[in-house]
Amino acid sequence: MVKRIQLITIISICLTVFSVQGFGQNNDVNPNMVGINTIVIDPGHGGKDPGCHGVNTNEKAVALAIGLKLGEYIKKQFPKVNVIYTRSTDVFIELDERAQIANRNHADLFICIHANSAAPEAYGVETYVLGLHRTEAQQKVAERENSTIYLEDDNGEKYKNFDISPDAIIARQLQLNIFLDQSINFADNIQKYFNQLGRHDRGVKQAGFLVLYKTTMPSVLIETGFLTNVQEERFLKDPEQQAKMANAIFKAFVDFKSQIEGVNYQAQIQSDNKPVIEEKTLDSNAIYFKVQIETSSSAVSLTDPRFKNNLVSEYQQDKLYKYTVGNYKNDYSAANDLKNKMRKEGFNFAFVVAFQGSERISLEKAIKLATK
Repeated sequence: MVKRIQLITIISICLTVFSVQGFGQNNDVNPNMVGINTIVIDPGHGGKDPGCHGVNTNEKAVALAIGLKLGEYIKKQFPKVNVIYTRSTDVFIELDERAQIANRNHADLFICIHANSAAPEAYGVETYVLGLHRTEAQQKVAERENSTIYLEDDNGEKYKNFDISPDAIIARQLQLNIFLDQSINFADNIQKYFNQLGRHDRGVKQAGFLVLYKTTMPSVLIETGFLTNVQEERFLKDPEQQAKMANAIFKAFVDFKSQIEGVNYQAQIQSDNKPVIEEKTLDSNAIYFKVQIETSSSAVSLTDPRFKNNLVSEYQQDKLYKYTVGNYKNDYSAANDLKNKMRKEGFNFAFVVAFQGSERISLEKAIKLATK
């Protein structure tokens, strides 16, 4: 048992000696992410590994319930997004395999869901990214989650051979550094929506989780609450509350997808009664007419109040950020009608712009091409 604890500690320390970076083992990395097309949801533990316990439930059950509900929300609103679960039933999946499922499928986002344990008075939610733990408590969380390796068939032997030399770590830092800000931003949004549920916000933290170490995309690990706290266990066991937790993570996902793709999806999802979002794929040869309503020398949030809850898209030209509404394929008349409508809403300088595929072209040329 002493040997096992020492190995867990060594792994956690080695993984977190360096500042927060994403460094996995798969070299197939796409740092130029242009869209969120594949997401991997990883409900922690499972099968012979129950995770931590409360009085009436355990971590594997809570994680699976929230994970499945999250996947349902994403599939409903974004049917073109490929949602993959590391497990969808009560089975045991090795930590290494969980990460490799994401890597093999070229996932654009990895969400690992867990529940926490500590003293009975501990409570609240926290979201982790890979990095340097700053407190003993954060280190213990990583050690507890990493201890799953000892339930694997080889008793954790394969994890002893990680290449974590300084040269290897520096190389991976350089290769995957772009994912750091994305992971932290996503984690911040998760905590924001948990806070809106009235959950105690314990913040975004860093620790050396093996499952995050081996992924090659923006990745987070969510501790949804403490099963060792009577009130929190009651909350996390309740299917209605599980749905609320999943919905909070879903809202953070919508924000993340909106920011990456430059489309205000959140404005389209105001309630569960809203229709499924229709994601449009651009035809590189088609003509698209849009209405430009704003130009800025610096980036503006797509949910900024100045846009008055309109669904806004962003493009850049001449070192300026430009914001449009509408997207009409070969239909200048419809775009012109929208322009008039936007002027009545207070966008006095709204005007129609045209694109061939994603390239801005003159309005005159676009009208001629659209009428052919």
